[in-house]
Amino acid sequence: MAYKFTYRGYTFEELVKLSMDEFIKLLPARQRRSLLRGLTTEQRKLLENCRKAKKLMEQGKRIPIRTHCRDMIILPEMVGLTIHVYNGKEFVPVHITPEMIGHYLGEFAMTTKIVKHGEPGLRATRSSMYVPLK
Repeated sequence: MAYKFTYRGYTFEELVKLSMDEFIKLLPARQRRSLLRGLTTEQRKLLENCRKAKKLMEQGKRIPIRTHCRDMIILPEMVGLTIHVYNGKEFVPVHITPEMIGHYLGEFAMTTKIVKHGEPGLRATRSSMYVPLK
């Protein structure tokens, strides 16, 4: 049997048909409170861009959506889009899947990289003064 996505007992198709108010009631407390307080102008602009991009996708066109809005909650209507989220240095492409619904955009664009230590550079520390040069 194939995996069937559900969110709080609702399938993805049912989530898309729900009104915004009905969907908000399904969210965890932090996300519910955030959306009940209303969208900021930045979040509203992102949502409008997502709706435009969705219409263009139906026509076969793809436009990039770039945003600094890391605190936007992923809604069912955003599924299928690729949003480029700013992480403080660059825009990280985030392809939105149904499993991401209810999470914040910023959770999928890490702001720190994994530290990979290499060899220390020349004169990196005081002790390297006594290491013979290569």
